[in-house]
Amino acid sequence: MVRLIVLLIGYAFGLFQTSYIYGRLHGIDIRKTGSGNAGTTNALRTLGKKAGIIVMIGDIVKCILAVVVVYFLFGRKQPEIDYLLRVYTGFGAILGHNFPFYMGFKGGKGVASMAGVINTISLPITIIGNISFFSTIAITHYVSLASLIVAAEFLIGTIIQGQLGMFHMNQAHLIEMYIVVGAIVGLVVFQHRGNIHRLLTNTERKTYIFKKNS
Repeated sequence: MVRLIVLLIGYAFGLFQTSYIYGRLHGIDIRKTGSGNAGTTNALRTLGKKAGIIVMIGDIVKCILAVVVVYFLFGRKQPEIDYLLRVYTGFGAILGHNFPFYMGFKGGKGVASMAGVINTISLPITIIGNISFFSTIAITHYVSLASLIVAAEFLIGTIIQGQLGMFHMNQAHLIEMYIVVGAIVGLVVFQHRGNIHRLLTNTERKTYIFKKNS
């Protein structure tokens, strides 16, 4: 029951659609602009760097706030599954971000929200993820590729740290945690299925951080 509750709490926080709200404040419906995706990359391409930064931070923070709320409600009382509840909460936030009911279940792809989850469970994965994400974009200019690499690092890093005892949980709870993280990563990959096809056919659109995107 606790797992379902924290999943729903995460979903509620995920419903805060930063890119949609930012766009509306500037007279734009992000769903009808650019790729139509309500996420950081589309905000960056269509509304500029400032918008991209604000949207990214907003989508990361909403996930972190959801985890903080869950920690004070449940995590402190059940420290043996604290990290497990964090990933359930993060999964809920990603579901809320990707599939907001009030937007016809059409939201973003969950990468920034996934980054929020990573920030709440592991500093090493956060550091490695940031380095690989921005270096991949700097070298290839493919945000989708960078996102998929971070997703893979999230799953692999979680398993490694879990088996090293860094989450202080028994093996059964660790396996459950790996499954939830695997579901998060699987969802991110699924949301990028079109991007993966374009990467394989060399038709993926490039995104530039330090110059204007056409």
